[in-house]
Parts: sequence; C-alpha cells; structure tokens
Amino acid sequence: MHVKMSLPAPHISPHNLLPKTLSLLLTDFSRPSSKEAKMSVDPMTYEAQFFGFTPQTCMLRIYIAFQDYLFEVMQAVEQVILKKLDGISDSDITPVQIRKCTEKFLSFMKGRFDNLFGRMEQLFLQLILRIPPNILLPEDKSQEMHSYSEEEFQLLQKEIEELQKKYRTELCAKQALLAELEEQKIVQAKLKQTLTLFDELTNVGRDHGISDFRESLVSLVQNSRKLQNIRVVIEKEGERLKTS
Repeated sequence: MHVKMSLPAPHISPHNLLPKTLSLLLTDFSRPSSKEAKMSVDPMTYEAQFFGFTPQTCMLRIYIAFQDYLFEVMQAVEQVILKKLDGISDSDITPVQIRKCTEKFLSFMKGRFDNLFGRMEQLFLQLILRIPPNILLPEDKSQEMHSYSEEEFQLLQKEIEELQKKYRTELCAKQALLAELEEQKIVQAKLKQTLTLFDELTNVGRDHGISDFRESLVSLVQNSRKLQNIRVVIEKEGERLKTS
C-alpha cells in the first residue's frame, strides 16, 4: 500500500504549524492504491465466510491505524521541537525549516513503513488469514461426506426433475380423487334421501293394508304398462274404424 503523505505549508506562528493536517492525510487514505487494486482480484470469500470480514479489509484497517499513529507521533515531535525553539533567542532555525525537515523525515519513515508493511501483509494473507484448500468449515462438512463429480451432479439434477414431475402428477391425481370423493358423498346423500322416501311409502302402505309395498309397487308398474298397451290398441282400433 502506498499513500502519499504531505504536511501543509506552515504559518508564521510556530504554535499554528500543524493546522488540520490529520484530516488532509485521512482524505488521502480514502484513495485506493495499486496494491489494494491487486488485492481485490482475490476476494477470499471463503475466509470472509469464516471471519465475518475480508482479510484485505482487516489489513487495510491495520495499515491506516499504523499511518495514523505515525503521523500523530510526528506531530508530537514537531511540537516539542517548536517549544524548544521558543526558548532559544538567537536561533537561526525557522519554523519553515523545521516543517521541511519534518516532512522529509516523515516521507523517509513512510517509505520504510510501506516496505515493511508490504512484507507483513503478504505473510498475513498467505499464512495467517488464509484457509488452506484442504480445510472445510463446519457448515460445509456435508460436502466432504457427499462429494459428487459434475456428471453425478447432472444425474442428480435430472433425477430431481423427474421426481418433481412425478410428484406433480400424483398431486393432480390426488385432486381428481378428492373431487370424485366429493361427488360420491353427494350421490350417497341423495341415495339416503331416496331410501328414506321408500321407507316412508312402505309405512304409509302398511297403514292402508298393504303388506309389502315393493311387491305392490311392482304390480302397480305392471298394471300401468298393461293399461298403456290397452290404450295403444284402442287408439289403433279407433283409427281403423274411422278410415273404414
């Protein structure tokens, strides 16, 4: 990671030598460096699943924290030098010169820090914050017990589709059977009403001296048919007489 650090131009008063430089530096931190762009190529999603954050984000925050601490130390050192300078009356050193020396030393420390942090970052991302490829998280242990090749996975997908199709067919058949059962219940209710009517007619027949209502009903139907046949014969005979 490389972030450009610079201190603002000093004022004449040595006590106003560091106006809002920390906020300016933090503004530079928000700009992604070339190393950050390279780190983003490998998202390390499996590590993020375990830690709850990406290792790159962790390293970036550590980097910013070190930078903040380094800058605060340089601020404190510069203020101490300026106070010492106030106590020397015949000193030829000006606050501008102190500022230039501070910026030069800060740039030197920044370069060394970036070099050391780059090595530390590689060590952390490769050996500490990385999950080895042969390690599975507890929530992914089922993959180790049920590992499938791509062809086996395709066969399983096909089998699942077939089972889903059969399930839909069985569901439609079940709906049809339920509908038929409802119709049977309706027919059964009507049949029960009809049997109740016949029982009532039987009771009425017994009250009027008919021992067996069913036999009487059969006899009545037979006599009705005979009467219909007689009526047909009479009508034919009447037409024959008219024509003669």
